[in-house]
Amino acid sequence: MPPELRDNPEVLYGAAVALLIVILLTPAVGGMARLLGVVDRPERRRLNVNPIPRLGGIAIFFGIFVPALAFLDLGRETRGVLLGAAVATVVGAIDDFRVLKPGRKLAGQVVAAAIPPFFGVWIDHFTFPFLGVVDLPAGVGVPLTMLWIVAVMNMVNFLDGLDGLAAGVCGISAATYAVLALSLGKTDPAILSAIVAGACLGFLRHNFFPARIFMGDSGALALGFLLAAVSVQGLLKTASTIVLFLPLLVLAVPILDTSFVVARRLKHREQISAADQAHLHFRFIRRGFSQRRAAATMWAWCVTLAAAALATRFIPLRAGGEWHLWETLVYVGIGIVALGFSVYVIYLLELVKLANRRLRRPEGRTHEGRRRLSEGGARRARR
Repeated sequence: MPPELRDNPEVLYGAAVALLIVILLTPAVGGMARLLGVVDRPERRRLNVNPIPRLGGIAIFFGIFVPALAFLDLGRETRGVLLGAAVATVVGAIDDFRVLKPGRKLAGQVVAAAIPPFFGVWIDHFTFPFLGVVDLPAGVGVPLTMLWIVAVMNMVNFLDGLDGLAAGVCGISAATYAVLALSLGKTDPAILSAIVAGACLGFLRHNFFPARIFMGDSGALALGFLLAAVSVQGLLKTASTIVLFLPLLVLAVPILDTSFVVARRLKHREQISAADQAHLHFRFIRRGFSQRRAAATMWAWCVTLAAAALATRFIPLRAGGEWHLWETLVYVGIGIVALGFSVYVIYLLELVKLANRRLRRPEGRTHEGRRRLSEGGARRARR
């Protein structure tokens, strides 16, 4: 057992307690959602063929909140992160009950994102190559932190369109953050990240295909908020130059998904908040992947990128002024696997197309295209 983990067993205890709470609590939350009528009914842009209850985020939040109270030092920063997560969960739950207008939903996200900086969790400095440590004034660091938190919240929300996908990606990202934060001596962010990973794993027990409950916006916004907050608290505010890029690498899958979708909507002059089937997971379904295989493939992609982030942190390429051959070969090998997997996905899903009529009028924009895609997803789900 690594010495950091041996000295901080709360990392494992917190993850285990979160996993157990979410496994036990989720069925009760699902039953409550059905009684209240908070369910996702089959429609053209969804893949479920039966009504599925939402509000799984309530179970996720309590699965995180309870062990956080038990194992974290409830200092000022931690209180700010937990309070912000509670607000994000409430905003998402309201949207699950009655769909909020995009402007109101964004306003709620901004309110949640403003809470951590008020409690001291904001990017007050960066470490840039060749420049060293650059202090940021509050007028720059606070808006930058809020923008990052709101962005990750929406990225996770966009990603939550396939059974188990968002929970799996968030679990992998949170586990990676826990290891990175622990190696940097950031104990509380490491414990909270591990708790988030345990909660995601527990939720997968009920959310993997065929899902019996969805996390809804209450879960997506809470998980996105927590991933963004712990990345600021545990990684970005360090004296290490390379750590600056690790959150982007760990969250590369939701970042790429959101970037491609937003770019497509802007190109076709569509509302950014409008729902469609241009996300990566829908592209996998159109390529004939089952929901299980599509989710597993995107998890594997996320794992390769997380491994690259961990390799960047832990493999010493050059120590004592000398290059280490074997360490360098391992590092390069992990990088090739991550890059190769990314190229494979881009090629498979035709994310980069220069001259293709389907790019100008992709399937899913027309009524007939949406009907074919929905029927294909329903047939695969029944099988």
